[in-house]
Amino acid sequence: MVILQLAIILIASKIAGSLSVRLGQPSVLGKLLIGIVLGPSVLGLVNETETLAEFSQIGVILLMFIAGLETDLEEFKRTGKASTFVGFGGIIVPLVLGYFAGIILNLTTMESWFLGLLLSATSVSISVQALKEMNKLKTPEGTTILGAAVIDDVVVIIALAFLMSFAGGDVHLTTVILKKVVFFAAAILIGWKVVPWFLKRFSSLKVTETVISSALIICFIYAYFAEYTGVAAIIGAYIAGVAISVTNFKHEVFEKVETISYSIFVPVFFTSIGVTAQFTGITKNLGIIIILSILAILTKLIGASIGAKLAGFGWNSSLGIGSAMVSRGEVALIIASIGLESKLLSQDMFAVIVVVVLVTTIVTPPMMKLFFKSHPKKESNIA
Repeated sequence: MVILQLAIILIASKIAGSLSVRLGQPSVLGKLLIGIVLGPSVLGLVNETETLAEFSQIGVILLMFIAGLETDLEEFKRTGKASTFVGFGGIIVPLVLGYFAGIILNLTTMESWFLGLLLSATSVSISVQALKEMNKLKTPEGTTILGAAVIDDVVVIIALAFLMSFAGGDVHLTTVILKKVVFFAAAILIGWKVVPWFLKRFSSLKVTETVISSALIICFIYAYFAEYTGVAAIIGAYIAGVAISVTNFKHEVFEKVETISYSIFVPVFFTSIGVTAQFTGITKNLGIIIILSILAILTKLIGASIGAKLAGFGWNSSLGIGSAMVSRGEVALIIASIGLESKLLSQDMFAVIVVVVLVTTIVTPPMMKLFFKSHPKKESNIA
């Protein structure tokens, strides 16, 4: 059954993606929407399974690994200030306004702060694909978005640990911070010294495709240890890609990983987002879903855009960067699951958040297309 579902997903996602491009939108939008059509909510041709979830996880890891491979490290360093402004701008505004929204919804103080923190999360995996399709991934805007995503992930997870410690959870803030410091320190040191050595040694083995195998080993190990230390797996995969991007193996790895990824794993990831959407009981909470969706979109868009503007980008680029940060994706869903387990989210509110996350994911590609399509090639003034 899984084999048939994979065939259905690949056929449908490629056709839907092509149709989306013909309509002037990024192909990823069509792939997201076709997942809803194929899933239990509409046709029921594809159901959420553990195997499909694993394929999807590999897809998003490989997508961010490719983004790392395409990153210009010098440009990444140059946009560090902009990434910091965008990252913190995209956290502060959703956090504060999300808290007040929770108070208005009669949530407790802790629940309200948790809602604000949840709305502060960002997952740029969808944005990366849209940037690639618009040839923006290697620009200052694209590099700023990726850097801001790393900052957002680390700060939000540390803030979550801080909140959970106050909420009575068995969380040691010092340990959480220390684990992240150790991960990033080790990731940089290993990327600088060990990765080039490992690629060179492993690729000399007398078997086929050793270069691509060694690169994938590095990618998956980085992703695993990132997740183990509380950093998102996609951040680990991205850092692994950056580490390989400065070696002589970059182009060979990129070409082969892109072929593997886009032939099966990435389409499954995009489509499975729609497949996992659950709309049961949506009418009961439709008002809250609409309000929180608008809040989620506007707070991240405004906060990140202001950060980009303060860093020297023009308004079109700033709004494009802000729109790329809107998608909450799998990062917000992980945080929401933690909230459900710790009783900071009710079951009804959890269901609401799942739909809100889906909405933010679907609106991100067309928003990026809207803001990026007409801005001049040289609009930024990043120092």
